[in-house]
Amino acid sequence: MAAARDFVAAVAELTGPDAVVWCDGSEAERDRLTEELCQAGTLIRLDPELRPNSFLARSDPKDVARVESATFICSAEESDAGPTNNWRDPAEMRAELLRVFAGSMRGRTMYVVPFSMGPVGGPASKVGIEITDSPYVVVSMRLMTRMGEAAMDQIDGGAEWVPAVHSVGMPLVTDGAAVLPDVPWPCNETKYITHFPDDREIWSFGSGYGGNALLGKKCYALRIASVLARDEGWLAEHMLLIRLRHADGRQFHVAAAFPSACGKTNLAMLRSVLPEWTVTTLGDDIVWLRPGEDGRLWAINPEAGFFGVAPGTGAGTNPTAVDTLTHDVIFTNVALTDDGDVWWEGLTPEAPEHLIDWVGQDWTPEVGAETGRPAAHPNSRFTVSAAQCPMIDPDWDAGEGVPVDLILFGGRRASNVPLVTAAEDWEHGVFFGATISSERTAAAEGAVGELRRDPFAMLPFCGYHMGDYFGHWLSVGERLGDRAPRIAAVNWFRKGADGSFLWPGFSENARVLDWLLRLVDGEVTGRQTPLGVAPADGELQLDGLDLPAADLDELHRVDPAAWSEEADRCAGYFAQFGDRLPVAMSRQLAALRERMS
Repeated sequence: MAAARDFVAAVAELTGPDAVVWCDGSEAERDRLTEELCQAGTLIRLDPELRPNSFLARSDPKDVARVESATFICSAEESDAGPTNNWRDPAEMRAELLRVFAGSMRGRTMYVVPFSMGPVGGPASKVGIEITDSPYVVVSMRLMTRMGEAAMDQIDGGAEWVPAVHSVGMPLVTDGAAVLPDVPWPCNETKYITHFPDDREIWSFGSGYGGNALLGKKCYALRIASVLARDEGWLAEHMLLIRLRHADGRQFHVAAAFPSACGKTNLAMLRSVLPEWTVTTLGDDIVWLRPGEDGRLWAINPEAGFFGVAPGTGAGTNPTAVDTLTHDVIFTNVALTDDGDVWWEGLTPEAPEHLIDWVGQDWTPEVGAETGRPAAHPNSRFTVSAAQCPMIDPDWDAGEGVPVDLILFGGRRASNVPLVTAAEDWEHGVFFGATISSERTAAAEGAVGELRRDPFAMLPFCGYHMGDYFGHWLSVGERLGDRAPRIAAVNWFRKGADGSFLWPGFSENARVLDWLLRLVDGEVTGRQTPLGVAPADGELQLDGLDLPAADLDELHRVDPAAWSEEADRCAGYFAQFGDRLPVAMSRQLAALRERMS
């Protein structure tokens, strides 16, 4: 406790707040802060009957998403950050942070937020303290983590903890003691989201939005945790986690890594089209995986809430998510309806006749059509407790976690990549994860169809050299041996010659999981392809699905010439890792080339 208090005192001396408040995580504290945020104009209280105890926030238009260009890994050696991270010398960065944080909280309250990633006291859980001058961050951290006195008790009891310091970077008192007016969404054009992996520290300045400010999420649970996991022999991953129960009593646990816009949330809340399978949600975004005493890989969801993208979430695409958002939600940068509710593109087939858009301006469907301006920001979000999800698994908060039977990797590929391929072994599966790629859409930077590599869906979130990260995955597999989960690759997005999707996706994806879990259980054997193991004729349950035989063939087709080109692209990507690319990955690439020749 002395170390924690000393750290808090040092940050207070540096930043100069008017007051210091230690947060307890209580409902009374939440109610007080949300009322203050409403009075400040940061939050708008939604209609209490339509959306009880829920609020809308509108951020500064310059502060709407993660800022990867200002996200730094400050390892002692530049080579340890690797070519996929922005590196800064830790001494130079600390000097810069001391400069910008000096006096940054003058005129504001400094909140001390103790929190636990994972169930409090759980064997795989970790604790931290976020210091922030944003009450919006406090109420959001209460939803996203186990925040308050129970977490502080862990720190009092001697648990190792990660310091995380955040400031919006907009003091209300100048160096000359002049008082400045506040704004509903304070932020600073200068931004730093910095990680010191050797010291296990996080410092974030200038942004009040999302993962830039809720430092338990990507900063701790992935970038710092991935380093902890490397050093301690486990895995911190950008994955969903679900349980599938069969009508005969069998149950399986599946973790899956998908880059953005690849169906991750839909799979996390899958409603199975196959009546014999029931799916429940354990986590939607981050999973910590540890080898257990029984030799299997065990997983927990370290988060307590969902921080989901709103646009595209509707009754037709993800009814479970919609049902989760009926009360006690913080919405950010969505549109406001005339009756005091929220709306975003995709929530309903038709937009309301009038809205106040995410920047506070009048919006109608006609205005949207004429200007191309959406009512909700494309990265608008909802923040809600996971406990509200109708599909949440009874064991989602269990400290010991669940044993993992299957790990999935997937990207968005219109061609080349089959619907499903199971890896031959763990090393082959790591190669699947290391070569995840998605084709850019018209809404993304770069040429349409251009491949964007995102290994393990961790490209923006790995806290150390990506080549070493591949090696760590291989070492975990060696430890697990024949008790390791099966690994497979899926692609829901393959298209036909006319540009339409060949696979219906959504709830129909349960058919693919059914085959994979029967493969895990030894009920089916599949057939060998140059890429791995695919469903043999008749093994994929297609009853009730109107899928032409030609489309099914195309979904599974492997084109040797196209895959030889794919191997060349993989080689070019791997080249950046130099001698830190594990030999096993080069071996897998050579084997792929040989099978395609």
